[in-house]
Amino acid sequence: MLMTHLRPAFVMLAAFTLLTGVAYPLAMTGVAQGLFPAAANGSLIEREGMMIGSDLIGQAFAAPGYLHPRPSASGYNAAGTGATNLGPTSAVLIAAVADQQAAFTAANGGPGPIDAVTTSGSGLDPHISPENADAQASRIATARGVDVALVQGLIDNAIEGQFFGLYGQRRVNVLRLNLALDAAYPAP
Repeated sequence: MLMTHLRPAFVMLAAFTLLTGVAYPLAMTGVAQGLFPAAANGSLIEREGMMIGSDLIGQAFAAPGYLHPRPSASGYNAAGTGATNLGPTSAVLIAAVADQQAAFTAANGGPGPIDAVTTSGSGLDPHISPENADAQASRIATARGVDVALVQGLIDNAIEGQFFGLYGQRRVNVLRLNLALDAAYPAP
């Protein structure tokens, strides 16, 4: 009697495990690879046969001739991502933001917008705001020995709009813009 109730349960468990744990993931992987192969493989950027980064993961750039990303709570380590979990009244967070603001001001000659001094939720945000990029244009131009208007033109061309004109915010991909800077105005 017990087996008459258990047998259908085990059969259903096995069937749904195969369906949702094997067949569906394989089908979705196949569809993604067929329709969006670059995104399915991590939106990796390759130059001269070398993998240099991803459109989706922020990297540290510290040289004065490069656009600097948002600060990272994880040190740009994709294996250990995350925010600091510090609240807005935390003395540690307030001190860290003040230190970031002082560093940004010293490097760029003026205060930075909020995304220049605070981390993102993941700690690996590959984008910054156009205002953050604009605030860095003068430093980049000086370091590369070009007119600031030329750097500003690259920044303006690199601004990504909202998805369908509605969702998200305008943003600049740091890695993509740094590659464009290297292509247009190689650092001395």
